[in-house]
Amino acid sequence: MNSATRQLTVLADESTSPLFAAPPEVFGVVEGPDGAVYFCDVSNHRIFRIDPTSEAITAIVGSGEPGNAGDGDPADAALVTQPYELRFDQAGNLFFVDMQAQVVRRVDHETRLIATVAGDGSEGFGGDEGAATRAQLAKPHSIELSGDTLYIADIANHRVRAVDLPTGVIRTFAGTGEQAALTSGTKLIDTPVNGPRAVAFESDGSMILGLREGNAIYRVNKATEEIEHVAGNGEFGYAGDGGNAKDAQLAGPKGIALTPDGSIVIADTESHTVRIIAADGTIETLAGNGEPGTSLDPQSACLNRPHDVFVDSAGAILIGDSDNRRLLRLSF
Repeated sequence: MNSATRQLTVLADESTSPLFAAPPEVFGVVEGPDGAVYFCDVSNHRIFRIDPTSEAITAIVGSGEPGNAGDGDPADAALVTQPYELRFDQAGNLFFVDMQAQVVRRVDHETRLIATVAGDGSEGFGGDEGAATRAQLAKPHSIELSGDTLYIADIANHRVRAVDLPTGVIRTFAGTGEQAALTSGTKLIDTPVNGPRAVAFESDGSMILGLREGNAIYRVNKATEEIEHVAGNGEFGYAGDGGNAKDAQLAGPKGIALTPDGSIVIADTESHTVRIIAADGTIETLAGNGEPGTSLDPQSACLNRPHDVFVDSAGAILIGDSDNRRLLRLSF
C-alpha cells in the first residue's frame, strides 16, 4: 500500500449531522451490503448509516437513550447502551454487540424490528449448550459471522462463544476462562485465551483472533484446529515496523480486518495506530505515529485510540477513531 498516495478523509464527526447530541464516539464500523457505511456511536447510544450517494446520516438503531429494551419493536426506537461492533449476515440482517448491556441483538432486514440473540442482560458466565438468550456474557466486544454461526469475543470471560443461529444454542468455541498466556502450536481445545477482543475469518474458514491483554494476534487453523502465532511478542508497546510481525510490540489491539490479498489490518488502539501484517509476515504502520493527535496529513497522520477497522469494497480502510470522535476513511 503506497504511502505516497494515502489520503485520510472524515466521513463523520460532530459537524456532519445534527443528530449527534454529543460528539460521536465511533467504535464499530462496517460497509453494509447496500454500499452504505454503518457505525456504532457509544456516546449517543446509537448506530448510524451514511448513505453512499447523498452522504446523509440517519439513525437506524437506538433512540439515543441508554438502556436495554425494545425487543419486538422498531430498532430506531429501542434502548441500547453502548453498541460496540456490528456485522451483517448474508441476508442483510444487522447484528450488533452491546457491551454494557451484555447482549448481542439483531435487526431484521425487512421488518426493521429488533431482537436479542445472545445474553440475558446480566454479567457473568453460564448457559453453554442452552438457549443463547438465557446465557450470561461478560463485557462482549466483537462479533463475526461465519455461515450460520455467530462468534462473540467474550472478553471478561476469556472465551470466544459461538451461537448456532438456526437453533439458538450457545457454546464455548475457544478459551477455558483462565487469564493465561496462549501457546502457539497447541490445539484449540482446553487452551486458555487471554482477553479475546477481535475476531475475523479468512477465506479458508480459519479464525484470526486478536488478544487485548495478550498484545498479540493468532490464527486458529480451520483444518488442524491448532493455534498459530501471527503477530505481537506479548509485550505492550509500539515497535517492530519493517520486521517480522511476531517480534513486534502491539498495544491492546481491538479491531481486525482482512484485505482481499490476505493481509491483516489491526486497530492497535493504545499505540494510536492502524497497522498491517502482510502476507510475508512483516508489519508496518498505515496511519498514526504512536502518539495521540488529530492531524490528517498523509505522512504524519495522528489517531487517538482507534477501536475498529474495516476494509470496504473499494479497498479503502474505514477507521473508528474513537477518542477523536470521528469516522475516517483511509484510501490509497
